[in-house]
Amino acid sequence: MKKQRKPLSQNGALVGVLASLLSIVVGLILGFVLLVILKPDAALAGMNSMLTRGISSLNSFSQVLYQAAPLMMCGLSVGFAFKTGLFNIGAPGQYTLGVFFALLFAIQFQMPWYVCLLASMAGGAVWGVFPGLFKALFNVNEVITSIMFNWIGMYLVNLVFANMPIMLASAWGASNSDRTAALSAANPGAIIPTGGLEKLFGDSPWINISILIAILVAIVVWVVLQKTTFGYELKACGLNKDASQYAGINAKRNVVLSMVIAGALSGLGGGIYYLAGTVQYVITKSILDMGFNGIPVALLANSNPIGTIFSSLFVSYLQVGGSAMQPNYSPETTDIVIAVIIYLAAFALLMRGVITRALSRRKEKEADGK
Repeated sequence: MKKQRKPLSQNGALVGVLASLLSIVVGLILGFVLLVILKPDAALAGMNSMLTRGISSLNSFSQVLYQAAPLMMCGLSVGFAFKTGLFNIGAPGQYTLGVFFALLFAIQFQMPWYVCLLASMAGGAVWGVFPGLFKALFNVNEVITSIMFNWIGMYLVNLVFANMPIMLASAWGASNSDRTAALSAANPGAIIPTGGLEKLFGDSPWINISILIAILVAIVVWVVLQKTTFGYELKACGLNKDASQYAGINAKRNVVLSMVIAGALSGLGGGIYYLAGTVQYVITKSILDMGFNGIPVALLANSNPIGTIFSSLFVSYLQVGGSAMQPNYSPETTDIVIAVIIYLAAFALLMRGVITRALSRRKEKEADGK
């Protein structure tokens, strides 16, 4: 007996990919329109720079990979929580605590890079447990608590760093007292190694094994969600909490564990970014935006861990390309254009519904014509 073909509208994977691609195209078109409005004579060259800078040289491509690694971790964090029916908007705070613990172990305790990465995961996990507990025990919306903990985390880290002289650059021969010490001076052993990738990318300061770590973690998260009982329970809680409890699943425990794991992923992203040895944490009264950028990364990937690998590379590619639009466009203009493209791309879920309805109508017309 011939197996009946599954309608395209019911092929979730295909519809998801088409939705993401359509969202990206719409975002790019609107971004180009914005460039035309702001500066018509430079719009074409500006868009060309944005779309080609990331692959124009090995150095640029290594920078794409460097920025994609923490983006991937934050996207996995947001997407993992989505699977349990939670909106982890606290990723920036968890990311910040991950940065703090990574640098604390690197500079204060002179630990090697792999211990510092584990510490960053622990820091993010600790900051993720609070919104999870408030949600599980008191049914407080996780969006409210996680936003509050973003600010608490930022001010707490700034306060501690400012009162730990050994953590500051000024304690290691530099003149800066508003940022942490450079790892090259404070503890070279805490810098994530290149793992031989320098042979492929030359002397690029951006390249290390962080992108490989991030991809490995994404695969592990996919296995956990798709192939384990624990992952099934998490997704069941996200789909229907009451039905899950009726089936004997401990929904409260899974809510807390989901936020703890999501926090650990964001924290690892902070460790990956700052243990590369190319940037220093600056003590300012603003929340790090990497955690927020994880939201469109997760939405663009439909919260799929494997899809997050590609969506994070895309977002990173746009960010690197945006820097090439200067001096024709100001940094603020490029940020707006990138934001338009990224956040339009994040409407993949809406586009998914549009594509599904279009394919269904096509199927109905074909059936009526027979």
